[in-house]
Amino acid sequence: MNGSERHYWDSVAGEWYRTRPQCLWRAHSDAVNILLLAQWLPARQVDRLLKTDLFDEAWSSGLYPQLSPRAKNIFGTDVSTLAPRAARLRYRDLRTLCADVRRLPFADGVFDLLISNSTLDHFETPDEIITSLGELHRVLRPGGELLLTLDNRANPLIALRNLLPFPLLHRLGILPYYVGATFGPRRLKNVLRRMNFEILEMKAVMHFPRVLGVALARLLEQHAPAEIQKRFLRLFLSFESFSKLPTRYLTGHYIATRVRKHS
Repeated sequence: MNGSERHYWDSVAGEWYRTRPQCLWRAHSDAVNILLLAQWLPARQVDRLLKTDLFDEAWSSGLYPQLSPRAKNIFGTDVSTLAPRAARLRYRDLRTLCADVRRLPFADGVFDLLISNSTLDHFETPDEIITSLGELHRVLRPGGELLLTLDNRANPLIALRNLLPFPLLHRLGILPYYVGATFGPRRLKNVLRRMNFEILEMKAVMHFPRVLGVALARLLEQHAPAEIQKRFLRLFLSFESFSKLPTRYLTGHYIATRVRKHS
């Protein structure tokens, strides 16, 4: 991780700390991830769990309340220096540190479970995603599981977004921060298998169109009472039924996969 990357994500974190944007949409994002965890988290409590991004825990409730009963020791990393501090203020038992997922500061095979939700889709190149997956494989014990989400390249809106210049999308308010290279389901499967991961499940999640959802959520936050906001959260979440359709990879914003490191 170079200084410019850390400075950029610190500036993003600082802006979110000051303005607290997208609270309603982040509540929806948390709800989608919580549903996924309810299906995929192991029933038994593990010893060590690592979460590779602390943005959720810094600026919303995040996933820690669902993770804390499932692991004795929970570690969280973030490329920003500010997000770990903010997350630790909210959750005192969460062990946080500033670290780059491409070069994790942990020994081999020390974690039983890894949670990486939309971390690896903020790099410029596919090679950086592959490097990060290699690091996640390295720090995971044999038989341990990785729960991974990243932007879905098979979704036409994601594919179009990635063809357009980020500065333009940022100025238009479509992207609040940098997003980068990502994979579709077929390539992701191939990469994971080459790395000696066993793919247990794969699906697409977050089917309400993100651009429309963020704009609508912002409008509701400003003008609608709390009860109306709750109704729209239920509406947003109802679109997750699309994950059962054959067209799921065309509508889902994220690919979600549960994999196991071969013993």
